[in-house]
Amino acid sequence: MTLWLPLALMTAAAVFAVLWSLAGRAGDLRLGTDVAVYRDQLDEIERDRASGLIADPEAVAARVEVSRRLIAAADERASSTALGATTAWRRRTVALVALIGLPLGTLGLYLALGSPSLPDQPLARRLAAARGSQSVDGLIVQVESHLEHNPDDARGWEVIAPIYARLGRFEDAVKARRNVLRLDGQTAEHEAALGEALVLAANGVVTAEAKSAFESAIGLAAGNPQARYFLGLAAEQDGNPSQAAAAWRALIADGPPDAPWMDFVRGALSRVERGAAPPAPTEEQVAAAAELAPDQRIAMIRGMVARLSERLGRNGADVEGWLRLVRSYVVLGEPEKAKAAASEARRALASDPDKLRRLDELVKGLGLEG
Repeated sequence: MTLWLPLALMTAAAVFAVLWSLAGRAGDLRLGTDVAVYRDQLDEIERDRASGLIADPEAVAARVEVSRRLIAAADERASSTALGATTAWRRRTVALVALIGLPLGTLGLYLALGSPSLPDQPLARRLAAARGSQSVDGLIVQVESHLEHNPDDARGWEVIAPIYARLGRFEDAVKARRNVLRLDGQTAEHEAALGEALVLAANGVVTAEAKSAFESAIGLAAGNPQARYFLGLAAEQDGNPSQAAAAWRALIADGPPDAPWMDFVRGALSRVERGAAPPAPTEEQVAAAAELAPDQRIAMIRGMVARLSERLGRNGADVEGWLRLVRSYVVLGEPEKAKAAASEARRALASDPDKLRRLDELVKGLGLEG
């Protein structure tokens, strides 16, 4: 309804403009004025002659000239009046068309070309619909195309990095985070975001490179919660649950109670306090990683294996870790490394017959003997 009022006002203005142009009678007014002027001039000549201001011959000559002009003006007025009478019906016809035809024509044109039945659509709703009509893949392609031509656009890399992470494109997320760090400078937030991307690329394992990024973040901003959490996770994965618990207790004490990450950290603390095993890649996850593209598989598994091997070098009594390491090498198709890991495990577990028995059973089952 709000659209009809301005349309009606615009139509009325257009009709008024047409009628105003048709109603003008400036010519008739001018002719009437000329006749009155000439008559005044004749009276003025007569007064001047009577008062002796002009001689009779001059008065006669002036009267003749003014009379000639008066007759011409009177004839022109009479002709104009006759012409106006003959064309009055034309003006009336044009006025009738303006009053009736113009609004009807405008309405018909709108009904033919417009969409009066559509509801109002605010700008925000139209923009949302336009965004919704595009697939996520299409939007990513647009951003990637922009970054291909503008590789130094730090904001573009920062926008697409979390999208890559949510889609499981962890190597691309790492690349994006590295570019943000390179282009936008070293900050605690950038270092922590890079470290998290590296952890995701390593299937949840805090690799040495990721740990270094988190330590850099702490060096720039000691209170960075993201870096503090992952450093606690690194301690847990290193076999130091007490150190992890201490780090997370301090994080909870320092952080605002309504922080969005608070419940997550409390859950991690509860896990280490009750002695539950830290979340680690399962054999199914390792097998699934073996089906990925070579570069993605290497990024995921190599990071996990390197971190696991590093931890076992410090805590060789973890038989579950040794079994997982040997199985991982087998899944990756590297039996020689699996045999080497089994040999290291035997040396580390030499004082525990039960653990050695479990290791031997695995080696035999995997066909690594000999």
